Amino acid sequence: MRFAVNHLAPFALTQSLLPLLDRGAPTRVVNIASIGQAPIDFDDPTLEHDYSGMRAYGQSKLAMIATGLLLARQLHPHRVTVNSLHPATFMPTRMVLDSVGYSIDSLEDGLQATLRLILAPELDGMTGQFYDRTRAAKAHADA
Repeated sequence: MRFAVNHLAPFALTQSLLPLLDRGAPTRVVNIASIGQAPIDFDDPTLEHDYSGMRAYGQSKLAMIATGLLLARQLHPHRVTVNSLHPATFMPTRMVLDSVGYSIDSLEDGLQATLRLILAPELDGMTGQFYDRTRAAKAHADA
């Protein structure tokens, strides 16, 4: 379920919107990912053995980044860019507060990092990148 919600649904939506995005060029795809990425065990991709919610989350975010990198290579960077973002750490959302019990960054921090990738003129044509908040960063090597 986590893989479907965190990766497959945004991937399917992006694929469906590509003709419109290209028509409206220049446009930007921003995948909300995480620094909490985990390698995918292709011998057990659905985690039937030793399931962990955090591992499922991390695998879904790694898959999102990996497919974003692939899509970025397939699209003209002056028409549609594709980048992934870790917007903030433990924002005070219900999911975080219920599972972790505390927040580190604010919702405003995450919003500003996301808006930067959507709107910043200095990022025109920049594609195939992973950002930790507002800084370029390295995604997990498996991505």
